[in-house]
Amino acid sequence: MEISTVNTLPYEDFVNIFGNVVEKCPIITAAVWSRLPFVNLGAFEAAISEFIDALPESGKEGILRCHPDLAGRDLQSGTLTRESREEQARAGMAALDLAEASRMARLNNEYKERFGFPFVICAKMNDKATILQQLSERLGNERAVERARGIEEVKKICRLRLQGLVLTDAPNKL
Repeated sequence: MEISTVNTLPYEDFVNIFGNVVEKCPIITAAVWSRLPFVNLGAFEAAISEFIDALPESGKEGILRCHPDLAGRDLQSGTLTRESREEQARAGMAALDLAEASRMARLNNEYKERFGFPFVICAKMNDKATILQQLSERLGNERAVERARGIEEVKKICRLRLQGLVLTDAPNKL
């Protein structure tokens, strides 16, 4: 859909369509609806980023806690959101061998114990080898660094989800 269509959506439709661009956080979409109209997709994305950036650290951690474990029980039980299921499958999370699945589960648990929120990475921009490597490496980060890194990954996920829903701005034909 074009940004002009986005700008005319009633509140309920707007939240229904864009409510999961930030995983399981439709309140963010609900809040940015009041900032309509957006001049382009970039402005829509910026409104979401600004909302997230304005949250206290506890709110940012809340956003991170809404994300499922990669290759975790939600994937195995089929309870992931449609978006997460597609993103994880594309990254190879649904096709881990036994050793990879075991390592992923162990690292996910260590990460949550250390930081208090799940590991977040833009699965659509990575493959399973990179995801496992990043999960292992990021375990060494400090909590504040990892919270900020996780939020940056949330923003990447949001950007790609928005691009899947809204036509990107046409190039200027001067």
